[in-house]
Amino acid sequence: MSSDTLATARPAVELTGITKRFPGVVANHDIRISVRQGTVHAIVGENGAGKSTLMKILYGMQKPDEGTIKVDGKDVSFRSPSDAIDAGIGMVHQHFMLADNLTVLENIVLGAEPAKGGRLDVAAARKRITELASAHGLRVDPGKLVENLGVGDRQRVEILKVLYRGARILILDEPTAVLVPQEVDELFQNLRELTAEGLTVIFISHKLDEVLDIADEITVIRRGTTVASVDPREVTARQLAELMVGSELPTPETRESTVTDTVMLKVSHLTMEADGHRAVPKDMPVERYIDLLREEGRRLLLDDVSFEIHKGEILGLAGVEGNGQSELIEAIMGIRLSHGGITLGDQDLSGWSTLKRREAGIGYIPEDRHRQGLLLEASLWENRVLGHQTRRPARSGIWINRGAAKADTWRIVRDYDVRTPGVDTLALALSGGNQQKLIVGREMSGEPAFLIAAHPTRGVDVGAQAAIWDHLREARAAGLAVLLISADLDELIGLSDSIRVIYRGRLVAALDPSDITPERLGGYMTGAIAGTEES
Repeated sequence: MSSDTLATARPAVELTGITKRFPGVVANHDIRISVRQGTVHAIVGENGAGKSTLMKILYGMQKPDEGTIKVDGKDVSFRSPSDAIDAGIGMVHQHFMLADNLTVLENIVLGAEPAKGGRLDVAAARKRITELASAHGLRVDPGKLVENLGVGDRQRVEILKVLYRGARILILDEPTAVLVPQEVDELFQNLRELTAEGLTVIFISHKLDEVLDIADEITVIRRGTTVASVDPREVTARQLAELMVGSELPTPETRESTVTDTVMLKVSHLTMEADGHRAVPKDMPVERYIDLLREEGRRLLLDDVSFEIHKGEILGLAGVEGNGQSELIEAIMGIRLSHGGITLGDQDLSGWSTLKRREAGIGYIPEDRHRQGLLLEASLWENRVLGHQTRRPARSGIWINRGAAKADTWRIVRDYDVRTPGVDTLALALSGGNQQKLIVGREMSGEPAFLIAAHPTRGVDVGAQAAIWDHLREARAAGLAVLLISADLDELIGLSDSIRVIYRGRLVAALDPSDITPERLGGYMTGAIAGTEES
């Protein structure tokens, strides 16, 4: 859209004087934003700056204490999200709002079901979803259960759910968090097509280079209020970071090597079947059994995966969501059964429970903090105990030592800059970045020998991101072995000592981080560049 058109386009959304108070905290104060129709308007700010509260107000999830909202020039007052949806506003949340036990189709039409003879018209729903998916490049299988989808597929379902309801104003919260560069380019092309058709996109992101690429205008929020609205053509990522946090943009670069000769984790011929686990016949080598599975045409979620991670090494695992990363984590953690060998130090973990593996020294930063990392309705100190309940300081005899657990939670709050009124605060009251810092602090506090870090900085601001990178580097220097899984390819390249690429359940490439670009790495991840190894 040209600058002349932008100048004359009427605002799709106007927020004036928006203020929202919670007990002991002012989340938003005198927010003023004007979002022009047919544009991508980015909103950036630190975790806890007030972005999420503001979007919840615009989507009808919360009512402002003061201020006015206009949509297409008309004053509105939303009592619920259904009012916002009726006004043409749709929101894709960072933490998805999907029912795991329903199919993709059922999730998309839920609450807006096309009926035929009093029953769901599946054919009409499938036709409409297929049309939307094709028009906007959103690949989904309408008949698949959501519980079997990866994070990237879930995001696509959420976007389709919004478009299915006829939204003309889309709020996207961290929409590129799980995408490789090629997919980001595709999404941005889709967004440009949508805005060319007159739709409006409110784009929330911590990836400042992406914001500068896609946005027509950027609003910066700091400590609950708007501090600047800028033209992306007139500002750099560094200047934008300074507006957000008052400091320079951090980089994940790791210079000195701390890799030792001591193997901490060894994975050998790890294989997982899609249709259930069967015992390997007695006296049959697992390699021969894998060959038999292939000959039978079995679908393998993990296909003969082998690698080693040494003390003091960060091994980066690159792959598009759904190519076996989640299954690999679950196999190492003992959550799902698999064939092959896993050893930690000199200990064979075969047959060990997840708890016993944790006690042996495996730390785990999960890919989805809400589904796998926290009890949102529990206090911070109770979340500190999760996964560590059999060890000090949480354990005292057969009981949980509340005093010691609370004291250690205060230590994590201080050391990891978790911004909270106290350790009795519920986890759901914290911003996403502060929740993530609590999880990182908890997992580092167990003195792990090996750490799985799955998307450790997903959805956190540049300040929290830099702090988490520093903690990972320090632990690596102290001898920690780390398996790093991240969709942020700059993070993966910057932090890793070596990189492996997983594609369709197989390790297909071993790459040197000092000699790879995000674009080339994305090529290996999508299969556009042929792999260089057989695993």
